Amino acid sequence: MTKSMQLILRALMDGPEVGMCGLEICAAAGLPTGTIHPTLARLEALGWLQSEWEQRDPAEQGRPRRRYYHLDSDGMGTMQAALHRADAPHERAARLRPGLAG
Repeated sequence: MTKSMQLILRALMDGPEVGMCGLEICAAAGLPTGTIHPTLARLEALGWLQSEWEQRDPAEQGRPRRRYYHLDSDGMGTMQAALHRADAPHERAARLRPGLAG
């Protein structure tokens, strides 16, 4: 699991229940849009999240239409286990060499 994938998943886990648009995910994860959109597509293909286009007319909003992403409740356990496995090597290293942690 890439670091950007971990950051995106954590941003979505901490985000609102209704979902987040790409720009909100970028801000929360600290990543550029060119990084998050391919990762979001991969996560959606895995079934870990779902997306839908907003229902408002973008012309009335004066901006492009937004796609909102939210975590799939069925994949939550799998996702949390994957994040835990991704964190495990760092936790072991911190225990072995506490001066390098953080």
